[in-house]
Amino acid sequence: MEFRSLAWPLSEDRSTKRRRGRRRSRRRAGGGKTSSGGDEKQHRSAEVERALSRFKAEPRPMGIPRTIDPPPKKVDIKWKTNAVPRQVQNAAGKIACIPGEFGFLPEERVQEIADQLDGLSISLEQALSLRAALNQEKSVYSHSKLMRRSNEISRRYDSGESVISLSKRFDAPPVNTFRAILTGRGWTKTRIKDTLNKNPSKLNKRDREQFELAESVDRVSSVNQTETQNAAEVFEEILCDYFSSLGIRFRKQEELLNEQKKEEGRAIITPDLLLLDDVRINGVPCAWIDAKHFFGADLKFPKKKTQKQVDRYVAEYGQGAIVYRHGFCDGLRLRGAIKLDSSPLDLKPLEDFHENSKK
Repeated sequence: MEFRSLAWPLSEDRSTKRRRGRRRSRRRAGGGKTSSGGDEKQHRSAEVERALSRFKAEPRPMGIPRTIDPPPKKVDIKWKTNAVPRQVQNAAGKIACIPGEFGFLPEERVQEIADQLDGLSISLEQALSLRAALNQEKSVYSHSKLMRRSNEISRRYDSGESVISLSKRFDAPPVNTFRAILTGRGWTKTRIKDTLNKNPSKLNKRDREQFELAESVDRVSSVNQTETQNAAEVFEEILCDYFSSLGIRFRKQEELLNEQKKEEGRAIITPDLLLLDDVRINGVPCAWIDAKHFFGADLKFPKKKTQKQVDRYVAEYGQGAIVYRHGFCDGLRLRGAIKLDSSPLDLKPLEDFHENSKK
């Protein structure tokens, strides 16, 4: 009895300590209700505080001049946004993105999507941008599975099946499917990259024709992304013009890029606009702006990619903003960045760019 009377308090003490330890761990990790309560607010206020104190910090954050003449002025901007509900994003995604369809859509398919979107609070342009995001996510998370079946894919191709047929069979982008064919032949990643990017003429006649066909119908993993990049640059210029029209001073990405290459030997942190005035958007202090020429989908892969970029900007400058060309889903959450759409911007230069590209 004496042994049991001694052991019981000891086990109770250990159990109590374990419970207290677990509670402390949950609080530190922001678990339970705390994650949407006080801790999150403190985290946000720290990001905002960093943005507010950037002009007084010693040393100054990268790219912010020691002397700004005249001194930074406070500018309040009201930016009305119209987010797409999460359930609408889900419904539109099922309409616009179907298995095996990774390329440019014929006009009749586009019209079919437009008809099926009728009644949903999302535009055709937003749905098509969402389609691109869904296909990209599918491509990323299915890539390893595709490569595991590269021997089978290569055998089917060598037996006469086309790359487009294989792309639909395995629900993978055509160019990735072609890479899987070469992998199945024993080609290394370096050899595949060098051949497809620099020397596709070295492929045999059938392979070259099939690769060119894959490229022509693939908007996800295509080697040539020049038009997409050029459109993104036009959108950045539109954003710069908007802030200039408001009398807000800023440094552009290109300027930061050249400065950092000269001083650091490489680009380190280069938001599209580094604001040199105390800008408050919808009441939130913003130190930087970044432009995204797509729909801000509430999807795992694009969110993870954008959050990683935002984290770098926040660590240096504090709170900022992301401007999405095609709007965003209301379910999308980004720590350290408010979400904006293109509603107040003059998009005519972008429309002209796309019109000239078609011609």
